[in-house]
Amino acid sequence: MPSSTTFRTRTGRLIPAIIVAMLLASCSSQAPQSPKESVQDAGTGSADYYLKQAQQSSDDNKANWQLLAIHALLRENRVSEAATQLGQLPQQGLNNAQFMEQQLLNGELLNAQKNYPAANTALSKLDVDNFSAEQKGRYYQALITASQGHASLPLLRAYIAQEPLLQGKAHQDNLDATWLALTQLSPQVVNGIAINANENVLQGWLDLLNQWQANKQDPDRLKAAIQDWQQRYPYNPAAKTLPTALNNVLNFKPGSTERVALLLPLSGAAQVYGNAIQQGFNAAANGQANAPTPAQPVTAPQATPAADTTPVDPNAAVSPSAPADNTSAAQTPATATPAVATPAPAPSTPSNNVQVKVYDTNSQPIPALLAQAQQDGATLVVGPLLKDQVTALSTEQTSLNVLALNQPQNATPNSPNICYFALSPEDEARDAARHIRAQQKQMPLLMVPRGDFGDRIALAFADEWQKEGGQTVLKQSMGSYADLKAQVSRGGGLRLSGTPVSTAPAQPAGVTIGGITIPSPPTDAQVTGGSAESAGNVDAIYVVATQDELALMKPMIDLSINTRVKPSIYASSRSYQAGAGPDYRLEMEGLQFSDIPLLAGTNPALMQQATGKFRNDYSLVRLYAMGIDAYNLANHFTQIRQVPGFQLSGTTGNLSANSNCVIHRQLPWLQYRQGSLVPVSS
Repeated sequence: MPSSTTFRTRTGRLIPAIIVAMLLASCSSQAPQSPKESVQDAGTGSADYYLKQAQQSSDDNKANWQLLAIHALLRENRVSEAATQLGQLPQQGLNNAQFMEQQLLNGELLNAQKNYPAANTALSKLDVDNFSAEQKGRYYQALITASQGHASLPLLRAYIAQEPLLQGKAHQDNLDATWLALTQLSPQVVNGIAINANENVLQGWLDLLNQWQANKQDPDRLKAAIQDWQQRYPYNPAAKTLPTALNNVLNFKPGSTERVALLLPLSGAAQVYGNAIQQGFNAAANGQANAPTPAQPVTAPQATPAADTTPVDPNAAVSPSAPADNTSAAQTPATATPAVATPAPAPSTPSNNVQVKVYDTNSQPIPALLAQAQQDGATLVVGPLLKDQVTALSTEQTSLNVLALNQPQNATPNSPNICYFALSPEDEARDAARHIRAQQKQMPLLMVPRGDFGDRIALAFADEWQKEGGQTVLKQSMGSYADLKAQVSRGGGLRLSGTPVSTAPAQPAGVTIGGITIPSPPTDAQVTGGSAESAGNVDAIYVVATQDELALMKPMIDLSINTRVKPSIYASSRSYQAGAGPDYRLEMEGLQFSDIPLLAGTNPALMQQATGKFRNDYSLVRLYAMGIDAYNLANHFTQIRQVPGFQLSGTTGNLSANSNCVIHRQLPWLQYRQGSLVPVSS
């Protein structure tokens, strides 16, 4: 057994070694660590952790820590800090992997700052082949974000490239988004796509789109076409998992429309409008309204001498382009009702077993009529027409499917069993914005009636214009016909400038604290002070006026244009009425205007029938056409609700529905040329 002296000696020799080891361990814990994650990996740590490591590093590891920190800051939505850190990265000395991550982060930062055009430019310069799989996923998502939902071939290719990198719900969302982008491409873009030799997936998607376009009006044919496509493209990701919209088509079950309840005003001030819609509805139900034929040059019918030329109040229940509300209808004097409007005949028995029963919306409240219709066995309701009744309808709880013939003013339609079909001037203004933007115009000036009616049109136009990528929209409010006539007598033109239309929500007047009101900051329109752009910058003028008003305005507009390149002039259907003679048509030379297909000459026989029935009162002809389309929409109600992208070629426009089942109309455009009306080639 060793002595105690020997033990103490050995122990004493061990103590210094232990102390040295502890000191070395302590020093190593304080030294900068190398990241366990590559800058090309996802990065799972927090931004604060990476920033702390970057502060403690002074070697080559510092740039890696900074890049990981920037990625985490963006993930945590700390955008300003990410921008600061990105600016502190060394401008030189980065290796290739670090440099590529820096460029990718720059694109992601621009997206986070909502500078999407700059992000798109920066991302387009990157070489994706040098990225890791995780970086590729981020790169394609950044491209998708930068596109802001605007359908394009690069966006489609980004979705296709992203798809193999995703799983689960994200994978299904990718397929749904790919299909949505594909269906939103214009026919011109689709026809002009040049497919590379290795783009088999893109070829499959385009062929699927062709099958959809050719068969979407017939659910049974579309089902067969999709199944055939799946057999021809078995390796396409959509063949294995269909986009949700197409899967809904395969599971489509048509609803019953055997018994239709038609809710219209058949008494009171709005009776004339209800009668016109009812006649159109019955004509379609009895097969008397033929399908549209290809467009022909339009010859404006001359006014019948015996016709009552008393104008319909354009701001009444139904303007020349749209139903509005029942309040102004009640205020319309009896003399404003065209005497030529014949009473609606008793509903005749439809030839296709559809039973139609008409209910007068002025006889009972809407809830009582809905209950009565349901008790009578109705499977679908068409109507009501007046705006306040449609607004009330949106708050009712009914199990019936409803095709309302107007749209609530302020409410957001979101009822699962209600669709909204209106001939609204706002909808026509949105169509005008798309048409004018498609003609590459940059600075439109709106000339609209003074008051709420004109403000609504201007707001709708400006909102759609900005969705189409446009910027400023100018508005000039116009006075009455008497005001315009007085201006003509003074020999003046029209001032071709206006104030910018603001689509931002209205700002509160200010905040009151302790009895002191602090005003809200001014809006962009207020900052401009009301002076907008001069005639030299305006390249498109959209006029919303009656025929008589336009006859005064057009020469004044021409007189005011002193630029070498004249702005194009457009008008709404409000100005298109029967009775315009050759002098008027020559005076309107070059002007483009929109109107429903029935009045644009797509079906001359039906147009002649309708104009004769209502003695060339185009306001009532439009409502007659609305009744025809209401019948056809009712017979396709389930497709409209269940099949995204479903369209109908109607007498009031090319009809489609958005996600809230609000029916939108794409209108044909006509142009005055050498005294005649010709279709505008888009």
